[in-house]
Amino acid sequence: MGNCIVVVQFDLPKRTEDDAIKGGTSTAPIYRDLGKKGLIRKDYLNGDAGTGGVYLWESRAAAELWFTEERIAELTRRFGARPRLTWYDTHVTVDNLKGETRVNGNALAGVAWRFFAVGRGAVRGRAGRDCPEPAFA
Repeated sequence: MGNCIVVVQFDLPKRTEDDAIKGGTSTAPIYRDLGKKGLIRKDYLNGDAGTGGVYLWESRAAAELWFTEERIAELTRRFGARPRLTWYDTHVTVDNLKGETRVNGNALAGVAWRFFAVGRGAVRGRAGRDCPEPAFA
């Protein structure tokens, strides 16, 4: 089973950097606590296309428990605009901070790929060894 990404967008004007930071840090404790309920990460969005967040959940089921109609109504009251939610299943993750690629949350056999060509049909892995071309792109 893969992770779930939910992109939440509000059609609101872009905030100043200070206002965006203030808004994000004021609600961050809520999302830190959601780690116990399957939230892996939340990134706050602020741009010309609006404001919102990108949520990475352990599963779609965990995300659905959070994003109920009651929660949507609460967000609508708080922001004065109804959020638009876009749901994605994600099965493959490249995590450059951890130096790994995960499939459905599991690291690929201890291989942390950093690809660059070293000749025909081969790539160089993180440890610098020639490795066969992976079967995926």
